[in-house]
This record gives sequence, C-alpha cells and structure tokens, in this order.
Amino acid sequence: MSDTEQSKPETGHAERHDGRWAPIHGQPYRSVPYRPARMAAAESLAHAAELRERMDQRRTVRQFSTDPVPPQVVRDAIACAATAPSGAHQQPWTFVLVQDPDIRRRIREAAEHEEQISYDGRLGEEWLAALRPLGTDEVKPHLTDAPALIVVFQQRYWLGDDGTKHKHYYVDESVGIAVGMLLSALHLSGLAALVHTPSPMRFLSEVLGRPENEKAFAVVPVGYPAPDCEVPDLVRKSLDQVLVEV
Repeated sequence: MSDTEQSKPETGHAERHDGRWAPIHGQPYRSVPYRPARMAAAESLAHAAELRERMDQRRTVRQFSTDPVPPQVVRDAIACAATAPSGAHQQPWTFVLVQDPDIRRRIREAAEHEEQISYDGRLGEEWLAALRPLGTDEVKPHLTDAPALIVVFQQRYWLGDDGTKHKHYYVDESVGIAVGMLLSALHLSGLAALVHTPSPMRFLSEVLGRPENEKAFAVVPVGYPAPDCEVPDLVRKSLDQVLVEV
C-alpha cells in the first residue's frame, strides 16, 4: 500500500463512486481508529469556563436588524449542526436556507395566519399564560426582518434506490439535538437566532416544495439583533437547580 493510500482518512460510512455519502443500512459493522489528542486539564478547564460564559450570553431574539449576514457563516453553522449524533447514524434532517425576500414574506403570511388562530383560542389559556411573560403574539416580524431563515425538516423515512421506504429511528431526538447544535454554532459565530414553531407547519413544505418524507420541525431566523432590540427579563435556572450528582 502506498503512503498516499495509508494516509487517506477513513470516512466510517459508505461512499458512492462520486465520493458522496450513501446510506449504510444493512452493511456489516466496521470500525476506524479514533485517537483525538487529549487536552491538558488546565486547558480543558479554561475552555469549559469560557464556553459556559459565552453560552450564558445567548438569548432568543425576536427583533432583528435587516443587515445582511455572511452566508458562509450560516452555512458553516449548518455544517456544524449536521455533525449531531442521530439514531442509527441516519442523519434524518434537511436544512433549507431561505434568503429570498418573497419566500420569507410568504412564510410570514402563512405563519401569522396560523398564529392568529392559535392566539385566538387554539392554544388554550394555560399555554397562553405560559407565553405571556415572553411578550409574544401572533405578529412575527422576525420572519421578514431577519435576512435569513433556516427551515429545519425532519425526514420521517428515506427511499432506497428501488423506491423502497426505510424508516428512520429517533427522529425527533436526532433533529432536536441538531437544532441545539445549530443555535450554539450561530451564537458562537456572533449571530442571533430564534426557534419558531408555528403550528401546524404543513405550509412550510408547500411553500418550499419539500418531498413527502419531510416534515417541518422548526424555523430559525438568523441575523444580528436590531439596534433597539429588547429581550424578556428572564433568569435561567442555576446549575444546582438542574444538576444532580450521584
């Protein structure tokens, strides 16, 4: 084996002849070495403390500047999200990056229609009471003010080359983790975001022309906070309120 062949990285998945990823469904288990460099304890502590401080500054933003954001920053954040763990490594997600103003307008109109129905009674008083401290209502300017929307779809199944349907596993959990990683990547790259989940969301598949196996999971507006941006006066639970050590 040549030096070039020896140094070629293992991918851990099947590849088509063109080098693109292909499903590994039904293939036998095989492994590749994983030997990441171990970080010194002092360095690890410093990184963890810095990350904790930076993530504590993350806030959900509903007032966005219309200033454009670097598209590659958003693409890189999506690439980070796509490294999330998933059930059986089936990666059941699609991220649709929407920058076209007309499509964002159509999404806003459809979302506000559904939200109006929800706030008029579909949500129920208990849910509305939970939302009241956040100051939300049926008007969603973030869908058109933010220069980009990331619409996340979950893939309920995938199709084999012969058209056979194959089930994905732990789809909700997998896509939820990916969205969490997306929010972290965006925040750490200097951008603000919001997870918006109008219900029902079927209109997103229609507006964006997504296939039948995909179901909308969330809309994530992305941009910079508006100069006059305000956020709810909220307090996060302290570490001792969320951590149990045994």
